[in-house]
Amino acid sequence: MSDHVLVINAGSSSLKYSLVDTASGQAAATGLIERIGEQQSHQVHRGPGGEFHDEQPIASHEDALRAAVDAFETHGPALGEVDIAAVGHRVVHGGARFAAPALVDDDLIAAVTELVPLAPLHNPANLEGIKVARRLLPDLPHVAVFDTAFHQTLPPYAYTYAVPYEWLEEHGIRRYGFHGTSHSFVAEQVARLLGRDPGEVNLIVLHLGNGCSVTAVRGGQSVDTSMGMTPLEGLVMGTRSGDLDPAIHGHLAREVGWSIDEIDRALNKESGLKGLTGDNDFREVSRRLAGGDVRAQLAFDIYCYRIKKYVGAYYAVLGTVDAIVFTAGVGEHSAEVRASSLQGLEPLGIRIDPARNTAASGTGRFVSADDSAVAVLVVPTNEEWEIARQAVGVVR
Repeated sequence: MSDHVLVINAGSSSLKYSLVDTASGQAAATGLIERIGEQQSHQVHRGPGGEFHDEQPIASHEDALRAAVDAFETHGPALGEVDIAAVGHRVVHGGARFAAPALVDDDLIAAVTELVPLAPLHNPANLEGIKVARRLLPDLPHVAVFDTAFHQTLPPYAYTYAVPYEWLEEHGIRRYGFHGTSHSFVAEQVARLLGRDPGEVNLIVLHLGNGCSVTAVRGGQSVDTSMGMTPLEGLVMGTRSGDLDPAIHGHLAREVGWSIDEIDRALNKESGLKGLTGDNDFREVSRRLAGGDVRAQLAFDIYCYRIKKYVGAYYAVLGTVDAIVFTAGVGEHSAEVRASSLQGLEPLGIRIDPARNTAASGTGRFVSADDSAVAVLVVPTNEEWEIARQAVGVVR
Protein backbone atom coordinates (compact mmCIF):
# COMPACT_ATOMS: atom_id res chain seq x y z
CA MET A 1 0.00 0.00 0.00
CA SER A 2 1.22 3.50 -0.81
CA ASP A 3 2.19 5.74 2.07
CA HIS A 4 -0.37 8.27 3.20
CA VAL A 5 0.08 11.56 5.00
CA LEU A 6 -2.49 13.14 7.26
CA VAL A 7 -2.40 16.82 6.27
CA ILE A 8 -3.64 19.31 8.86
CA ASN A 9 -4.35 22.99 8.31
CA ALA A 10 -5.39 24.66 11.55
CA GLY A 11 -6.98 28.10 11.36
CA SER A 12 -8.01 30.39 14.18
CA SER A 13 -11.50 28.84 14.39
CA SER A 14 -11.26 25.97 11.92
CA LEU A 15 -9.49 22.69 11.26
CA LYS A 16 -9.08 21.32 7.76
CA TYR A 17 -7.72 17.81 7.29
CA SER A 18 -6.98 15.43 4.45
CA LEU A 19 -5.61 11.90 4.23
CA VAL A 20 -3.50 11.99 1.06
CA ASP A 21 -2.00 9.14 -0.94
CA THR A 22 1.47 10.50 -1.70
CA ALA A 23 1.83 8.36 -4.84
CA SER A 24 -1.32 9.52 -6.63
CA GLY A 25 -2.28 12.72 -4.83
CA GLN A 26 -5.75 11.31 -4.26
CA ALA A 27 -7.38 11.99 -0.91
CA ALA A 28 -8.81 8.94 0.81
CA ALA A 29 -10.82 11.35 2.98
CA THR A 30 -11.08 15.06 3.66
CA GLY A 31 -12.84 17.11 6.27
CA LEU A 32 -13.45 20.56 7.64
CA ILE A 33 -14.52 21.67 11.09
CA GLU A 34 -15.65 25.30 11.35
CA ARG A 35 -16.72 27.68 14.11
CA ILE A 36 -14.50 26.07 16.75
CA GLY A 37 -15.21 27.66 20.13
CA GLU A 38 -18.69 28.87 19.20
CA GLN A 39 -21.97 27.53 20.53
CA GLN A 40 -22.50 25.33 17.49
CA SER A 41 -19.71 24.03 15.30
CA HIS A 42 -20.07 22.38 11.91
CA GLN A 43 -18.14 19.36 10.64
CA VAL A 44 -18.14 17.79 7.21
CA HIS A 45 -16.25 14.56 6.46
CA ARG A 46 -15.93 13.17 2.96
CA GLY A 47 -14.79 9.57 2.85
CA PRO A 48 -15.33 6.29 1.01
CA GLY A 49 -18.95 6.13 2.14
CA GLY A 50 -19.88 9.63 1.02
CA GLU A 51 -20.30 12.99 2.69
CA PHE A 52 -21.34 13.31 6.31
CA HIS A 53 -22.28 16.43 8.28
CA ASP A 54 -22.48 17.00 12.00
CA GLU A 55 -23.50 19.95 14.18
CA GLN A 56 -22.27 20.02 17.75
CA PRO A 57 -20.35 22.31 20.11
CA ILE A 58 -16.57 21.91 19.63
CA ALA A 59 -14.77 23.98 22.21
CA SER A 60 -11.12 23.69 21.15
CA HIS A 61 -8.74 22.52 18.46
CA GLU A 62 -8.06 19.42 20.56
CA ASP A 63 -11.78 18.59 20.55
CA ALA A 64 -11.83 19.29 16.80
CA LEU A 65 -9.00 16.87 16.07
CA ARG A 66 -10.67 14.25 18.28
CA ALA A 67 -13.84 14.76 16.24
CA ALA A 68 -11.80 14.31 13.04
CA VAL A 69 -10.28 11.06 14.31
CA ASP A 70 -13.75 9.85 15.33
CA ALA A 71 -15.04 10.68 11.84
CA PHE A 72 -12.29 8.55 10.31
CA GLU A 73 -13.28 5.67 12.59
CA THR A 74 -17.01 6.04 11.90
CA HIS A 75 -17.05 6.95 8.23
CA GLY A 76 -13.66 5.69 7.11
CA PRO A 77 -11.01 5.00 6.40
CA ALA A 78 -9.94 4.05 9.94
CA LEU A 79 -6.54 5.64 10.57
CA GLY A 80 -5.25 2.49 12.28
CA GLU A 81 -5.78 0.54 9.07
CA VAL A 82 -3.88 2.96 6.83
CA ASP A 83 -0.13 3.10 6.28
CA ILE A 84 0.49 6.67 7.49
CA ALA A 85 4.03 7.93 6.97
CA ALA A 86 3.66 11.30 8.69
CA VAL A 87 1.41 14.13 9.74
CA GLY A 88 2.02 17.21 7.59
CA HIS A 89 1.17 20.63 9.03
CA ARG A 90 0.70 23.79 7.03
CA VAL A 91 2.51 26.69 8.68
CA VAL A 92 2.00 30.09 7.11
CA HIS A 93 5.19 31.90 8.11
CA GLY A 94 8.66 30.42 8.41
CA GLY A 95 10.47 33.75 8.26
CA ALA A 96 14.03 33.67 6.94
CA ARG A 97 14.86 30.62 9.06
CA PHE A 98 12.95 27.89 7.23
CA ALA A 99 13.77 27.41 3.56
CA ALA A 100 12.48 23.83 3.55
CA PRO A 101 10.00 21.64 5.44
CA ALA A 102 11.24 20.47 8.82
CA LEU A 103 10.58 17.74 11.34
CA VAL A 104 8.60 19.08 14.28
CA ASP A 105 10.40 19.09 17.62
CA ASP A 106 10.52 21.42 20.59
CA ASP A 107 13.12 23.63 18.89
CA LEU A 108 10.92 24.07 15.83
CA ILE A 109 7.93 24.96 17.97
CA ALA A 110 10.02 27.55 19.79
CA ALA A 111 11.26 29.01 16.49
CA VAL A 112 7.75 29.23 14.98
CA THR A 113 6.56 30.85 18.21
CA GLU A 114 9.25 33.52 17.80
CA LEU A 115 7.85 34.21 14.32
CA VAL A 116 4.33 34.91 15.60
CA PRO A 117 4.81 38.73 15.27
CA LEU A 118 5.24 38.24 11.51
CA ALA A 119 1.96 36.31 11.21
CA PRO A 120 -0.11 37.01 14.32
CA LEU A 121 -3.35 35.79 12.73
CA HIS A 122 -1.97 32.52 11.37
CA ASN A 123 1.06 31.11 13.18
CA PRO A 124 -0.65 30.82 16.60
CA ALA A 125 -3.41 28.68 15.09
CA ASN A 126 -0.88 26.61 13.14
CA LEU A 127 1.08 26.04 16.35
CA GLU A 128 -2.05 25.00 18.22
CA GLY A 129 -2.78 22.42 15.51
CA ILE A 130 0.74 21.04 15.78
CA LYS A 131 0.67 20.79 19.58
CA VAL A 132 -2.74 19.10 19.62
CA ALA A 133 -1.81 16.64 16.88
CA ARG A 134 1.42 15.68 18.63
CA ARG A 135 -0.53 14.89 21.79
CA LEU A 136 -3.20 12.85 20.03
CA LEU A 137 -0.93 11.16 17.46
CA PRO A 138 2.35 10.78 19.36
CA ASP A 139 3.61 7.74 17.47
CA LEU A 140 3.74 9.48 14.08
CA PRO A 141 6.41 11.91 12.87
CA HIS A 142 5.11 15.44 12.38
CA VAL A 143 6.44 17.75 9.68
CA ALA A 144 5.94 21.51 9.29
CA VAL A 145 5.61 22.74 5.70
CA PHE A 146 5.94 26.51 5.34
CA ASP A 147 4.07 28.75 2.89
CA THR A 148 7.10 31.03 2.77
CA ALA A 149 9.80 28.40 2.19
CA PHE A 150 9.61 28.28 -1.62
CA HIS A 151 10.39 32.00 -1.77
CA GLN A 152 13.59 31.82 0.28
CA THR A 153 15.49 31.69 -3.02
CA LEU A 154 14.64 35.36 -3.71
CA PRO A 155 17.82 37.39 -4.16
CA PRO A 156 18.46 40.20 -1.64
CA TYR A 157 17.57 42.91 -4.14
CA ALA A 158 14.14 41.33 -4.58
CA TYR A 159 13.29 40.75 -0.93
CA THR A 160 14.81 43.89 0.63
CA TYR A 161 12.63 46.98 1.03
CA ALA A 162 14.16 50.45 0.63
CA VAL A 163 13.67 51.37 4.28
CA PRO A 164 16.26 51.88 7.04
CA TYR A 165 18.43 48.78 6.92
CA GLU A 166 18.08 48.33 10.66
CA TRP A 167 14.44 47.42 10.07
CA LEU A 168 15.59 44.31 8.24
CA GLU A 169 18.30 43.42 10.72
CA GLU A 170 16.37 44.11 13.90
CA HIS A 171 12.75 43.49 12.96
CA GLY A 172 12.86 41.13 9.97
CA ILE A 173 11.03 43.55 7.70
CA ARG A 174 11.46 42.19 4.19
CA ARG A 175 9.56 40.35 1.46
CA TYR A 176 8.79 36.74 2.38
CA GLY A 177 6.05 35.73 -0.07
CA PHE A 178 3.27 33.20 0.45
CA HIS A 179 1.33 30.45 -1.36
CA GLY A 180 4.70 28.74 -1.68
CA THR A 181 3.34 25.18 -1.63
CA SER A 182 0.96 26.03 -4.47
CA HIS A 183 3.59 27.79 -6.59
CA SER A 184 6.05 24.95 -6.02
CA PHE A 185 3.53 22.26 -6.96
CA VAL A 186 2.28 24.07 -10.05
CA ALA A 187 5.78 24.88 -11.31
CA GLU A 188 6.70 21.20 -11.24
CA GLN A 189 3.46 20.18 -12.97
CA VAL A 190 4.00 22.72 -15.73
CA ALA A 191 7.51 21.46 -16.40
CA ARG A 192 6.07 17.97 -16.76
CA LEU A 193 3.40 19.18 -19.19
CA LEU A 194 6.08 20.97 -21.20
CA GLY A 195 8.13 17.77 -21.23
CA ARG A 196 11.12 19.54 -19.72
CA ASP A 197 13.17 19.50 -16.54
CA PRO A 198 11.99 22.08 -13.98
CA GLY A 199 15.50 23.51 -13.91
CA GLU A 200 15.23 24.45 -17.58
CA VAL A 201 12.05 26.53 -17.62
CA ASN A 202 11.06 30.09 -16.72
CA LEU A 203 7.49 30.54 -15.56
CA ILE A 204 5.06 33.19 -14.37
CA VAL A 205 2.65 31.44 -12.00
CA LEU A 206 -0.61 33.18 -11.11
CA HIS A 207 -2.37 31.81 -8.02
CA LEU A 208 -5.77 33.48 -8.15
CA GLY A 209 -8.24 32.59 -5.41
CA ASN A 210 -9.66 34.60 -2.53
CA GLY A 211 -5.99 35.31 -1.88
CA CYS A 212 -3.93 36.08 -4.98
CA SER A 213 -0.23 36.04 -5.73
CA VAL A 214 2.07 35.85 -8.73
CA THR A 215 5.58 34.41 -8.75
CA ALA A 216 8.43 34.59 -11.22
CA VAL A 217 10.05 31.15 -11.33
CA ARG A 218 13.46 30.77 -12.94
CA GLY A 219 14.71 27.22 -13.33
CA GLY A 220 12.42 25.87 -10.62
CA GLN A 221 13.25 28.60 -8.10
CA SER A 222 11.23 31.61 -7.00
CA VAL A 223 13.08 34.83 -7.89
CA ASP A 224 10.31 37.33 -7.18
CA THR A 225 6.77 37.22 -5.83
CA SER A 226 3.98 39.72 -5.32
CA MET A 227 3.08 39.13 -1.66
CA GLY A 228 5.49 40.76 0.73
CA MET A 229 6.15 40.71 4.45
CA THR A 230 2.45 39.87 4.79
CA PRO A 231 -0.13 38.50 2.32
CA LEU A 232 -1.54 42.03 1.86
CA GLU A 233 0.86 43.22 -0.85
CA GLY A 234 0.47 42.59 -4.55
CA LEU A 235 -2.62 41.68 -6.57
CA VAL A 236 -6.22 42.65 -5.84
CA MET A 237 -7.83 39.89 -3.74
CA GLY A 238 -11.18 38.94 -2.29
CA THR A 239 -10.89 41.18 0.76
CA ARG A 240 -7.30 42.47 0.56
CA SER A 241 -6.31 45.67 -1.21
CA GLY A 242 -3.01 44.55 -2.67
CA ASP A 243 -0.53 47.30 -3.61
CA LEU A 244 -1.27 50.82 -2.41
CA ASP A 245 0.57 53.98 -1.38
CA PRO A 246 1.95 53.32 2.14
CA ALA A 247 1.27 56.96 3.05
CA ILE A 248 -2.45 56.13 3.03
CA HIS A 249 -2.02 54.68 6.53
CA GLY A 250 -0.74 57.96 7.91
CA HIS A 251 -3.37 59.99 6.07
CA LEU A 252 -6.24 57.91 7.51
CA ALA A 253 -4.71 58.10 11.00
CA ARG A 254 -4.29 61.88 10.87
CA GLU A 255 -7.35 62.98 8.91
CA VAL A 256 -9.94 60.35 9.83
CA GLY A 257 -8.65 59.40 13.27
CA TRP A 258 -8.52 55.67 12.60
CA SER A 259 -6.25 53.49 14.68
CA ILE A 260 -3.59 51.24 13.17
CA ASP A 261 -5.77 48.21 13.96
CA GLU A 262 -8.78 49.76 12.22
CA ILE A 263 -6.73 50.55 9.10
CA ASP A 264 -5.15 47.11 9.11
CA ARG A 265 -8.54 45.42 9.35
CA ALA A 266 -10.00 47.59 6.57
CA LEU A 267 -7.16 46.76 4.18
CA ASN A 268 -7.19 43.04 4.98
CA LYS A 269 -10.89 42.33 5.54
CA GLU A 270 -12.91 45.08 3.84
CA SER A 271 -10.95 45.92 0.69
CA GLY A 272 -10.23 44.17 -2.61
CA LEU A 273 -13.30 42.94 -4.45
CA LYS A 274 -15.38 43.32 -1.30
CA GLY A 275 -14.40 46.94 -0.90
CA LEU A 276 -15.15 47.73 -4.53
CA THR A 277 -18.40 45.79 -4.92
CA GLY A 278 -19.56 44.58 -1.51
CA ASP A 279 -18.89 40.96 -2.57
CA ASN A 280 -15.63 39.10 -2.04
CA ASP A 281 -16.76 35.98 -3.96
CA PHE A 282 -15.52 36.30 -7.53
CA ARG A 283 -18.43 34.19 -8.78
CA GLU A 284 -20.90 36.76 -7.49
CA VAL A 285 -18.86 39.60 -8.98
CA SER A 286 -18.93 37.75 -12.34
CA ARG A 287 -22.69 37.30 -12.10
CA ARG A 288 -23.15 41.00 -11.47
CA LEU A 289 -20.72 41.80 -14.27
CA ALA A 290 -22.80 39.80 -16.72
CA GLY A 291 -25.83 41.83 -15.63
CA GLY A 292 -24.15 45.11 -16.44
CA ASP A 293 -23.26 46.18 -12.89
CA VAL A 294 -20.95 49.21 -13.18
CA ARG A 295 -19.04 48.61 -9.93
CA ALA A 296 -18.54 44.95 -10.79
CA GLN A 297 -17.11 46.02 -14.15
CA LEU A 298 -14.72 48.44 -12.47
CA ALA A 299 -13.60 45.78 -9.98
CA PHE A 300 -13.04 43.28 -12.79
CA ASP A 301 -11.02 45.79 -14.79
CA ILE A 302 -8.85 46.72 -11.79
CA TYR A 303 -8.35 43.03 -10.93
CA CYS A 304 -7.18 42.09 -14.43
CA TYR A 305 -5.16 45.27 -14.96
CA ARG A 306 -3.13 44.54 -11.82
CA ILE A 307 -2.45 41.00 -13.07
CA LYS A 308 -1.31 42.34 -16.44
CA LYS A 309 1.09 44.79 -14.76
CA TYR A 310 2.73 41.97 -12.80
CA VAL A 311 2.95 39.71 -15.83
CA GLY A 312 4.79 42.46 -17.69
CA ALA A 313 7.06 43.17 -14.74
CA TYR A 314 7.98 39.52 -14.23
CA TYR A 315 8.51 39.04 -17.95
CA ALA A 316 11.16 41.74 -17.62
CA VAL A 317 12.60 40.07 -14.49
CA LEU A 318 12.95 36.70 -16.21
CA GLY A 319 14.07 37.95 -19.62
CA THR A 320 12.63 34.91 -21.34
CA VAL A 321 9.36 33.21 -20.39
CA ASP A 322 8.43 29.66 -21.35
CA ALA A 323 4.94 29.65 -19.85
CA ILE A 324 2.34 31.66 -17.97
CA VAL A 325 0.23 29.54 -15.65
CA PHE A 326 -3.15 30.16 -14.02
CA THR A 327 -4.13 28.19 -10.92
CA ALA A 328 -6.45 28.21 -7.86
CA GLY A 329 -10.20 28.91 -7.89
CA VAL A 330 -10.39 31.99 -10.11
CA GLY A 331 -7.31 31.14 -12.15
CA GLU A 332 -8.62 27.67 -12.98
CA HIS A 333 -12.25 28.58 -13.66
CA SER A 334 -12.47 32.12 -15.06
CA ALA A 335 -11.79 32.20 -18.79
CA GLU A 336 -12.72 35.90 -18.73
CA VAL A 337 -9.95 36.74 -16.25
CA ARG A 338 -7.38 34.80 -18.25
CA ALA A 339 -8.34 36.47 -21.50
CA SER A 340 -8.59 39.99 -20.10
CA SER A 341 -5.37 39.75 -18.09
CA LEU A 342 -3.30 38.78 -21.12
CA GLN A 343 -5.13 40.87 -23.73
CA GLY A 344 -2.74 43.21 -25.55
CA LEU A 345 0.37 41.19 -24.72
CA GLU A 346 0.60 39.63 -28.18
CA PRO A 347 3.79 41.65 -28.97
CA LEU A 348 5.42 39.69 -26.12
CA GLY A 349 4.54 36.42 -27.83
CA ILE A 350 1.51 35.71 -25.62
CA ARG A 351 -1.61 34.57 -27.45
CA ILE A 352 -4.62 32.75 -26.01
CA ASP A 353 -6.80 30.47 -28.13
CA PRO A 354 -10.42 31.47 -27.32
CA ALA A 355 -11.86 27.98 -27.82
CA ARG A 356 -9.23 26.30 -25.67
CA ASN A 357 -9.57 29.00 -23.02
CA THR A 358 -13.31 28.48 -22.60
CA ALA A 359 -13.25 24.67 -22.77
CA ALA A 360 -14.00 23.11 -19.39
CA SER A 361 -11.50 20.65 -17.95
CA GLY A 362 -10.37 19.58 -14.51
CA THR A 363 -6.86 18.68 -15.59
CA GLY A 364 -3.79 20.64 -16.61
CA ARG A 365 -4.14 21.96 -20.13
CA PHE A 366 -2.80 24.45 -22.66
CA VAL A 367 -5.02 27.42 -23.53
CA SER A 368 -2.49 29.24 -25.72
CA ALA A 369 -2.73 29.46 -29.49
CA ASP A 370 -0.49 27.28 -31.64
CA ASP A 371 1.53 30.31 -32.74
CA SER A 372 2.03 31.64 -29.18
CA ALA A 373 5.74 31.87 -28.39
CA VAL A 374 4.87 31.69 -24.68
CA ALA A 375 2.71 28.78 -23.57
CA VAL A 376 -0.33 29.64 -21.46
CA LEU A 377 -1.65 26.89 -19.22
CA VAL A 378 -4.31 26.21 -16.62
CA VAL A 379 -3.06 23.80 -13.95
CA PRO A 380 -5.15 22.82 -10.92
CA THR A 381 -3.19 23.27 -7.72
CA ASN A 382 -3.07 20.63 -4.98
CA GLU A 383 -1.48 22.10 -1.87
CA GLU A 384 -2.42 19.10 0.27
CA TRP A 385 -0.55 16.76 -2.07
CA GLU A 386 2.47 19.06 -2.07
CA ILE A 387 2.46 19.17 1.74
CA ALA A 388 2.17 15.38 1.83
CA ARG A 389 5.05 14.91 -0.61
CA GLN A 390 7.28 17.31 1.27
CA ALA A 391 6.43 15.65 4.57
CA VAL A 392 7.37 12.22 3.25
CA GLY A 393 10.59 13.67 1.86
CA VAL A 394 11.56 14.86 5.33
CA VAL A 395 10.82 11.63 7.22
CA ARG A 396 12.77 9.63 4.63
